[in-house]
Amino acid sequence: MRLRLRNTGDVVDEYRFEPVGDVAPWTVVEPQTLRLYPGTTGTVELTFSPPRSPDAVAGPNPFAVRITPTEHPEATTVPEGNLTITPFTEVRAELVPPTVKGRFRGRPKLAVDNLGNTRLTASVSGSDNGDHLSYDIHPSNVQVEPGRAVFVRATLKPRQIIWFGSKEQRPYSLAIQRSGTGPQPVEGTYVQRGFLPRWLATFLGVFMALAITFVMLWIAYKPQVRTAATEKLQEAGISTLPPSPSASVAPPTPPSPSAEVPVAPAATETQSASGGGGGGGGASAEAEPKESAKPQEDTAATAVTQLAAQDPGRHICYRAYLTDKGWTKPVCDGAVAGTVGQNRPIKSLNLATSDTDGTAASAFVHYPQSTDGKGHYDGPWKGVVDGADLYIGSTKKDDPYMLGFAMNVGQSKSVVCQTAHVHNEGWKGLGCDEPGGDNYIFGGTLSNLLWLEAVKFTV
Repeated sequence: MRLRLRNTGDVVDEYRFEPVGDVAPWTVVEPQTLRLYPGTTGTVELTFSPPRSPDAVAGPNPFAVRITPTEHPEATTVPEGNLTITPFTEVRAELVPPTVKGRFRGRPKLAVDNLGNTRLTASVSGSDNGDHLSYDIHPSNVQVEPGRAVFVRATLKPRQIIWFGSKEQRPYSLAIQRSGTGPQPVEGTYVQRGFLPRWLATFLGVFMALAITFVMLWIAYKPQVRTAATEKLQEAGISTLPPSPSASVAPPTPPSPSAEVPVAPAATETQSASGGGGGGGGASAEAEPKESAKPQEDTAATAVTQLAAQDPGRHICYRAYLTDKGWTKPVCDGAVAGTVGQNRPIKSLNLATSDTDGTAASAFVHYPQSTDGKGHYDGPWKGVVDGADLYIGSTKKDDPYMLGFAMNVGQSKSVVCQTAHVHNEGWKGLGCDEPGGDNYIFGGTLSNLLWLEAVKFTV
């Protein structure tokens, strides 16, 4: 667009041009200053470059240019106009997590992000090859404002239950359908587990077969008992008739009830000191073996304590709790904790320091109810002294995974530096806090669509 200016004064003047308003960041004025003689006219060009982002809202956008004369600054004028930005549509969708496991159902979430500059209205449906799954999607229709994201909850149910056998993978897709366009599918995998393992089915089958066989043999088997005692007695000339009553022998007399039974010595009795241990016939007691103690967990605190004993000074040790995997081994001073490229979000971090006046931190976690596409802090700061374990985040199955963290160390002696690996974005740059006061360093991401995969710390 061209802006024409005429000097109606009686002196030579220089005019400065400055874009103002919401469109100003996208506006360039060339030239930025113009010198005019009295009664002459000059022209400048306005170039508008709106970004392809939700910030450039579709429709008319007012703009203005402030013109300030050098000789008479009080005579500033501001011509106005309208810039009409045409609409564009861009949708990004992602399954979180991309792979779900279960015996009777799976519950993935579909994150729909509107990167266009107009409201997105779309429907969501599910499908798979072979019609192995049924889909319960809520909500099935979404409306997303520009620059916003929504989460669609889906429940996958297998049409046939695997009672025995190994797990099977069921590829599926959730499709986003906008009016007038083709569906945009997002691929995922549902891993259906068997209700009982295959070895248990084999064991039960063999056990039942053996039990039935044993019962049948027990019923069918009838032992035949015969004796040759009578025949042998007749051959020896001995009568088989019972003896007469007069020849019977009286039964033996039972022992008297008053007979005493010796009692074992009490377990609390101790050997007399005067015996000297040399007398025979003494009873000895064996101590019952104690139950073996449970091995101590290898945490960040145990690792930093061992490292500080070998190399006194400032150290930081840490480990990560990974989704569907658990705690990693503790590492120290710049080593990697976590995984890269395996789509395993970190749910919790365990940290410990030495010679830093302690450390404090807070976890920034995924927030499904977010209205701005960002996570939130899961609670107040947690702090510990040197050599103690600090835990942030949660290891519970249904609790959210971590997007990032904020932390610092002792306020006078040291600083902490971090590097975080974020899903789909790779390793972030090195960041450090500043000693003293309430300074801290943030690592990771704020976006609900990303997550923390690996970390490195130094002090």
